Amino acid sequence: MTTILSIQSSVAYGHVGNSAATFPLMRIGVEVWPVITVHFSNHTGYGAWRGPLLSAQDVADVVRGIDERGVLGRVDAVLSGYQGAEEMGAEVLRTVELVRQRNPRAVYCCDPVIGDVGRGVYVRSGIPEFMRDQVVPRAQIVTPNHFELDLLTGRETNTVAEVLEAADALRATGPDVVLVTSTVLAGGNPDEILMLVDTADGAWQVTTPRLERSFTGSGDLTAALFLAHYLEGDDAGVAMGRTADVVYSLLLATTEAGSDELLLVQAQDQLVNPSHHFDVVRLR
Repeated sequence: MTTILSIQSSVAYGHVGNSAATFPLMRIGVEVWPVITVHFSNHTGYGAWRGPLLSAQDVADVVRGIDERGVLGRVDAVLSGYQGAEEMGAEVLRTVELVRQRNPRAVYCCDPVIGDVGRGVYVRSGIPEFMRDQVVPRAQIVTPNHFELDLLTGRETNTVAEVLEAADALRATGPDVVLVTSTVLAGGNPDEILMLVDTADGAWQVTTPRLERSFTGSGDLTAALFLAHYLEGDDAGVAMGRTADVVYSLLLATTEAGSDELLLVQAQDQLVNPSHHFDVVRLR
């Protein structure tokens, strides 16, 4: 059975971070060991929230406790998302190294949360550079959105060819796999959204309809599902296609229900048997 150590935020109400990743991964048969970095009442997009920020030492203590059980060698991958401070990011990297000591085959998947189109950078000063210079080079899989890809590579990409060139440049810094989770192209169909994945063995694209709403936590869900499918042995194109089918189907169900939060429980069957399927196109 695949086991993922997921170091992310947690909320009591709604689904972001580990609250968006843990149940979906378990529902598809993946063992998840969630390590939380914050525990808030709700995600910060509501404008108000309550709850504690955990320290890097808190995370280190939890990981140490897991290691003391003698089970850290079972971990197949470490997954991380939003890193609110460089201290937390450094602790995540220390955890990755510890896991690799226990299981040299373990991989690190980093969702380099920095910002998005329309919102710009929404992390504290210094985090984008820390992600670019310290975190991304030590990950095997990275899952930026289009905005984050451009920021991490210092480029402005407007075509599929330019996105792939930027993904190649990002891979050259260390990662084996770059999944661009949402791509908005100049002159592209405004009713569609692209997901692309780039590896040394090839590059693939999948196109899905653009929904009228976006949902906080959908990127966390996407990164978690892609990692799980990739660990199952799927090539990157197949893993991306399976991920796109599930994410779109679940987001559509959420939209149709008029919910402000991902309907991970109510629409959980979409996680294992998505109602929509999209063809994956090989680009090279």
